[in-house]
Amino acid sequence: MVQVMPPDPNPARRPRTRCLWRPSALRFFALGAAMGLVGCGSAPPVQPDRFYSLEAAALAGPAGPPAPSVLMVNDLAARGLLGGRQIVYRTREQPLVVDRYQSLLWAEPPTRALSQNLVNGIRTAQVFDFVAIPSDRARADYLLGGEVERFEHLPTDQPPRVVGTVNLTLVRSDDRRSIVGRQYSGEERVDGDSPEAMAEAFNRLVARLVAEAVRDLQAVKGQLARTRGP
Repeated sequence: MVQVMPPDPNPARRPRTRCLWRPSALRFFALGAAMGLVGCGSAPPVQPDRFYSLEAAALAGPAGPPAPSVLMVNDLAARGLLGGRQIVYRTREQPLVVDRYQSLLWAEPPTRALSQNLVNGIRTAQVFDFVAIPSDRARADYLLGGEVERFEHLPTDQPPRVVGTVNLTLVRSDDRRSIVGRQYSGEERVDGDSPEAMAEAFNRLVARLVAEAVRDLQAVKGQLARTRGP
């Protein structure tokens, strides 16, 4: 004889199936693209890598004749995550934690991209007779270098924004005497909730920082005589 068990009088004790997936607090940014809720039992779709460039428009034009000298713009340095290609972010909930997006990437490291934007801005402003990069193997009168100290997205700020800090120093190539050194900091609001809006804000930020650096170089170019022989 088959014994039929009576129903459990306390249904709250019955095991329940839990949904193990929940959307990230950063929504699409954590995955690199906009995503909705994913049903229980199904995995989130694989997100392809997305690459963004830093190509800020040069804003400053020529202001007088160029300095009769050659400038070498070196690649900027960076520590930790800023030396790579992944985009760095920080949240208000964990202000001491710096993280990086897994599928949102820069086309090239910000250190190299910022250096190239400086080259473009200085050339457009015609501050020097010639602006070289290390691969040119040119003999330079002055060297421009420095460090990217901060370059990150703040997605949970209200409004969301991007921030950056770059330290730059101009020195003579012959005796390494410092001509000008300054820290450049700025921020830009992110006008939208997409990765593209974030990338556009970063590009506006780069344009602002480069324009400030170019203005400082223009202010001292009267002191920048040629330091080497013909």
